[in-house]
Amino acid sequence: MGRKGQSITLSLSEQDKARLEAIADEQGMLWGTRPNISRLMEAIARQELLIGRNNDWSETRIRALQQSIQALIDAGHPDSAQIIAQLLLERSELPVPLRTELERDLNTPLPSWRTAIDQCIQRQTPFRLTYRDAADHPWSFTIRHARITPYERRQYLECWCEETDGNRDISELQHNWTLRLDRISEAALNTIRGQWHPTLDTLQVEIHLLKGLAFAYEPKSTDVSSEWMSDRDPPVRRVIRKISNTFWFFREVLRYGEDCIIVAPEVAQARFKQKLEGLYKHYV
Repeated sequence: MGRKGQSITLSLSEQDKARLEAIADEQGMLWGTRPNISRLMEAIARQELLIGRNNDWSETRIRALQQSIQALIDAGHPDSAQIIAQLLLERSELPVPLRTELERDLNTPLPSWRTAIDQCIQRQTPFRLTYRDAADHPWSFTIRHARITPYERRQYLECWCEETDGNRDISELQHNWTLRLDRISEAALNTIRGQWHPTLDTLQVEIHLLKGLAFAYEPKSTDVSSEWMSDRDPPVRRVIRKISNTFWFFREVLRYGEDCIIVAPEVAQARFKQKLEGLYKHYV
């Protein structure tokens, strides 16, 4: 005997009917080979399928997930980034510009050279790379350590290279180079034999933070220590940090202005003083 049940009539547009059938199909609720809306409704009534709102995620949550997508891409995990992007695309509250951007990114695979770099970093395999700088000058680097890091809305390949000629950083950091990813061309990479360096070269610096900056400062992942100097009035925060290049470090210090002092080492202090003197000459 067939199962008896109450009949109800649903007034649906063809579009909504198609959507319900798609959900039933996804959940394996079929009559033969066709999606069965009645079985879907029954599962909802029995709470076998839980109903939740699809438009109640906060802007903060969406922004955090969006940032995590970029962080995963930067770390060389595009597959994980795509999973989160797909999760966001399932939300109805997603703004149209962000939805369009995510759909475009999902349909645009990473270039082959980027995939090759990610693989070399994950496998800790040294490689040679051809690069053209802002003046379109070609460079060739033998890279034995690398990581992808975002700086000011761009992605860079930070790397330890055998070559130091042309590097204008202080001598302790001249094996480190920071290369813009969008200036790496196709077919510019090949793996080589040899040892992978465990890290970039680093220099330990000491800075003192004054006034409101001392209280508002948020520790960085490269900070070795961050502590109050008990013998100072008004309060001074002493920060010890490891840096891998002076260019980005000096850009941060310049933003802090007179509330940040480079105390040590002398080589970093002298280079920053030289930079300030060059800046001063433009205003005299």
